[in-house]
Amino acid sequence: MIQRWARERGAKPATIAGTERDGRAGVLTFNIPGYRESSRIREITWDDWFHTFDLRRLNLIYQEQMRDGRQSNFFRTESPDREDG
Repeated sequence: MIQRWARERGAKPATIAGTERDGRAGVLTFNIPGYRESSRIREITWDDWFHTFDLRRLNLIYQEQMRDGRQSNFFRTESPDREDG
């Protein structure tokens, strides 16, 4: 499902450079053309992205469409183990 969502947007799996730990990907993100382009975004393989995603037990929250029906690029990762507040 995650790869389908990304593929529909031309998104590539990525991490934020400088957030890596112990040789593993850091903050997970996607490189979406025209949406999240930054000099700090470093593309990684799907295997590396999912390995980190699974290791950290993350969930991906994403939006398919905006209210007006246009395709949405909104997403975020969250940890069910995180305590807010």
